[in-house]
Amino acid sequence: MLVLGIESSCDETAAAVVQDGKLLSNVIASQIKDHSAYGGVVPEIASRKHIEAISPVIAQAMTDAGLTLRNMEGISVTRGPGLVGSLLVGLSTAKALAYGLNIPFVGVNHLEGHIMASFLAEKKPQFPFAALVVSGGHTNVYLVKDYHEFQLLGQTRDDAAGEAFDKAAKLLDLGYPGGVVIDKMAKEGNPRAFDFPRAMKDSPDFSFSGLKTSLLTMFKKRGGHIGGEELPDVVASYQEAIIDVLVDKTLKAAGENNITQVVVCGGVAANSRLRMRFAEATARVGMELFIPPMVLCTDNAAMIAALGEIMLKNGRSDLLNLNAVSRWPLVSPSSSGEAKTGVCRC
Repeated sequence: MLVLGIESSCDETAAAVVQDGKLLSNVIASQIKDHSAYGGVVPEIASRKHIEAISPVIAQAMTDAGLTLRNMEGISVTRGPGLVGSLLVGLSTAKALAYGLNIPFVGVNHLEGHIMASFLAEKKPQFPFAALVVSGGHTNVYLVKDYHEFQLLGQTRDDAAGEAFDKAAKLLDLGYPGGVVIDKMAKEGNPRAFDFPRAMKDSPDFSFSGLKTSLLTMFKKRGGHIGGEELPDVVASYQEAIIDVLVDKTLKAAGENNITQVVVCGGVAANSRLRMRFAEATARVGMELFIPPMVLCTDNAAMIAALGEIMLKNGRSDLLNLNAVSRWPLVSPSSSGEAKTGVCRC
């Protein structure tokens, strides 16, 4: 089945074509230069840039695949979670194309899409497996039992790991995007030079707010400036604190559920130190690691198309009145605010 995937949940406008799980094209238009002056994504700018880019990106995806829109048999689009203004650009485009071409379309979950990215690699995981979804907006560990069937094992109680990277880079005036800059600078520093906190050691959940506060306190004690030879050590140590927690909690969750396969996905999965540490740790305990290629870690439409193809083949499609949702967890939190471990059939 030929499926066009469209992704516009944040600040990348993307389109891809997938057929029977094989990637035929994958086009991504980044907005980094448009947001760099602000040190983060500005929602209004993001949605306007999506409007400008969406048609050219889809056209390029068709050209790269050697196909036309008339060849498409279905459309898959990110419905949420994400910035509503950005999501609506992709969703509205997908609905218009589906209506004009008289083909089915389906709105998919962005988080599930990240997990699906691992199935586009040459080496694919087998159900069940543990999946860490780690990005600027999410840090969750799931037990993935089958397509669309998840159990939440751990989640952040405050900030996501990617946000912790971005806020640190902004505080230290390192540039944007923060995660990329920190990854590069940390290679020049000593990751054990400073002892930053590792919060909630006895919990399956994550917390990075205390880590950010610790860096802010250090920054203020140094008169609002950290530089010179000390800066790479600070950055490397801060990064190591985040990675230590991600590796330890993910592998612990997998082990407690008798899982031997681990998927790490999402934008932060592109971090070189994270990839190396997970490779070392899983090898040490006899687990098998699956991390998508770098281009499929950050937001992309290939993962959305791959997920949509499975759903469409199984007879799932949506009506044209489908709306975008800013929050759409794979497993809903309970009314008490605690993580609710259960099954979500999305």
